[in-house]
Amino acid sequence: MNTNYKELFRSLIKAYYKENFEETIFTLISDDSIDKNYLSNLVSSLCGVDVKYDDNYIENLKHAIANYEIHHKVVHKIKDCSMDCADSTGKTLCQKSCPFNAILLDKHTHKTYISNDKCTDCGFCVEACPTGSIVDKVEFMPLVNLLNKKTTVIAAVAPSIIGQFGEGVTIHQLRAAFKRLGFTDMVEVAFFADMLTIKEAVEFNHLVKTKDDFMITSCCCPMWIGMLRKIYNNLLDHVSPSVSPMIASGKVLKTLNPNCKVVFIGPCIAKKAEAKEKDLLGIIDYVLTFQELKDIFNTLNINPKNLKEDVSTEYASREGRIYARTGGVSIAITEAIHRLFPEKSKFLKTIKGDGIKECRDILDKLQKKEIDANFIEGMGCIKGCVGGPKVNIDREKGQELVDAFAENSEVKISLDNECIDKVFKQIGINSVEDLFIKEKVKIFKRSL
Repeated sequence: MNTNYKELFRSLIKAYYKENFEETIFTLISDDSIDKNYLSNLVSSLCGVDVKYDDNYIENLKHAIANYEIHHKVVHKIKDCSMDCADSTGKTLCQKSCPFNAILLDKHTHKTYISNDKCTDCGFCVEACPTGSIVDKVEFMPLVNLLNKKTTVIAAVAPSIIGQFGEGVTIHQLRAAFKRLGFTDMVEVAFFADMLTIKEAVEFNHLVKTKDDFMITSCCCPMWIGMLRKIYNNLLDHVSPSVSPMIASGKVLKTLNPNCKVVFIGPCIAKKAEAKEKDLLGIIDYVLTFQELKDIFNTLNINPKNLKEDVSTEYASREGRIYARTGGVSIAITEAIHRLFPEKSKFLKTIKGDGIKECRDILDKLQKKEIDANFIEGMGCIKGCVGGPKVNIDREKGQELVDAFAENSEVKISLDNECIDKVFKQIGINSVEDLFIKEKVKIFKRSL
């Protein structure tokens, strides 16, 4: 989010909270020196909706926010650009950033456009675009309405959150900050990653029966899954049919409390798109990025570092917390396989793709049967989620802080997590053996 974009977002937040939103928008669009279509598109995107400029723009914008619909596209181009960033071959920065070749050149206008058929809403182009012509929708304004009601709203935070709001900020201070913002509570998605660690170990036992079998995992990365669907769909039979930890959090929380709303907070634009996939609609109600949340905290003068800790029983393990970085998924599931299926662990061989290029190289070789591994993990961002496009700190520092936080966890292994046993029982899973029963684990499965 470039500086002007951030400033506009923060001014909209202030106006919404001070209840002078209409006046602020009116002042913005009354400036005759600005491109009203571009500004209205940008404001709409920052409010999480899609409203075009006309004489009734302000009323239409307010109505769209109040009646927010989750199933809109996330990444879109809001204006044509000069194409000044094109290289000698004619490729622009946004085109070069796209892993799916979804940004094409219109032969008639000689301008780029986004192909809805190819686009996965990964958001790489948003970060690459130097002019702010490509943006992603921000879902905070519709969420404010929900936070102001007597609704149970849970913040489900990605494992990569530690350190993103200050190196010394604890997970308990973050919970206090979310409650100050109006959330009912905060939970670590790492806990639901723990659940999936056990489930993925069972999937490995099911899918890998001989030395020639293999399993593709890392359901936590929508870019990796998107790549498999769009480019390597002949490999889909080998992909574990598990939901992501984000989706698992929504499913479990809403099973325990059907009336609650769940907001995911993470480093990834693609998670906004994942929440809007047809088979997953309504599981996660809103998605915010770390950068958006930082702007929200700053605008509303919420500094987690200055807050008293809101302490909760520690329930996420070291394994779930290291899902935040490349290799963490492999480590966690390998440990579970060793414990549950020692005979299978003898021929377990893992490999991980770190970033788009490595992921594509691995999948290309996998198709040619040139990979000596039977457990394949992929992370679309270098270093994994700690290197996501919407992090607040350097990915090297992010991994360092995540690893330290994970190693200091009271619970080390997901299989030793007593809290998981309690929640499993609440959702009808009474033993590890139940994870072999399709009906019992339906909550954690999806069809790709």
